[in-house]
Formats: sequence, structure tokens, C-alpha cells
Amino acid sequence: MEPGYYCQENPLDLNTSSLYFYIIAVAVLLSFLTNFGYSSLLEPFLFLKSNGPNLYPSFQNTYINSQEWWRLITPTFLHFSLTHLIFNCLWIYILGSKIEIIDGKGVFLTLFLISGLSSNLGQYFSTGDYLFGGLSGAVYGLLGYCFILDLDNRGQRYDLPNALYIFMFIWLLVGFTGLLKIFGFGNVANIAHLVGMIAGFILGLIAKYTLKF
Repeated sequence: MEPGYYCQENPLDLNTSSLYFYIIAVAVLLSFLTNFGYSSLLEPFLFLKSNGPNLYPSFQNTYINSQEWWRLITPTFLHFSLTHLIFNCLWIYILGSKIEIIDGKGVFLTLFLISGLSSNLGQYFSTGDYLFGGLSGAVYGLLGYCFILDLDNRGQRYDLPNALYIFMFIWLLVGFTGLLKIFGFGNVANIAHLVGMIAGFILGLIAKYTLKF
């Protein structure tokens, strides 16, 4: 194995000292705590504040008047079905474990937060909807980052197969056609996916040309 490259010998070894483990743990905890969107406990974690008498959910009410800034990132940890949660956690594990070991915890956490924040903002400002959630915007950010850095390394930096990139890019495109909703996948936050991936591309380019990864 070449220096600097990571080979995951045991794909089932979930390292409890890693950041990706705690991200998965928080997502699982909040998803069950909010009963996958069916509990009143959901409200404090939504992108906009929606409780209180005569309160109209708005960006100003939430972030300027109420100063509830945590809502910018908390929707990232919400999920509305068990399948939604499982697949997103799986992607965080696959991508996050590689990035964290190869590039470090700081890089992984920065990627996760910027991708998650960007995807949430993109989804809200493009649709006006605040009832969304999921790790997938951050997942696409991690994927975009890996894709940029794998281009010059013949796919060997993160050891991700080309088929994975192709599948995820096709999934993104199919989401915009509305077919996923027809086939029972529900309302997919396509803009969040796209914005997250663009954020990952940009961060990958920064790492490539500034940090010389």
C-alpha cells in the first residue's frame, strides 16, 4: 500500500473514537427521538422556528429575532424513515472514515459542517420549505471532495470505485426528474444534494491547490 493511502481492512470496524461515529450516533439519536418526524420534539431541530403564538416561520424570526443559530445545521441530523437513516449513515461511514484517516479529523469536520450548512441554506432559499432533513447533503459534499482529489490519483487516494461515483451522480440527476418520488422514495431534497456536492467540489479544489493534497 502506498504511503498516504488508506486500506480499510475490516469494513465492519466502527471506530468509536472517530468523529464520523459521533455524527452517526447523533443522527440515530435525533431520528428516534423525533420519531422520524412524527413527534412534537421535532420542532427545535427544524431549519425555521415554527412554535409560539402568532409566529410565522421565517428566517428573520428564527435567526435574527430568536437567535436560534443551531437550526442552521440540526436538520442535517434529522431523518424521516428508517431506510433514509440507514443509507445516509452508511455513506457517512464509508466516506467519512476514509477522509478522517487520510486527511485528518479537522478536514473531515470542516467538510461535514460546510457541506451540511450549505445544503440546508440552498434547500431553504431555493424552495422556501423548512421541513427537510438528512445527512445526504453532507454526504454529497464528502463525495464531491473525494472525487476532485481522486482525479489526479487515479482513484487511489480514497480507494473508491468509479462505479460508486457514477451511481451517486446518476442518483442526483434522477432525483431532479421526479422519478424517485413516483417510485416511493418520498420528497427528495435535490437542491440540498446539488449544493452539497458543489461545496465538496470547491473544498476539494481548495485542498488540492492550497493545501497541496
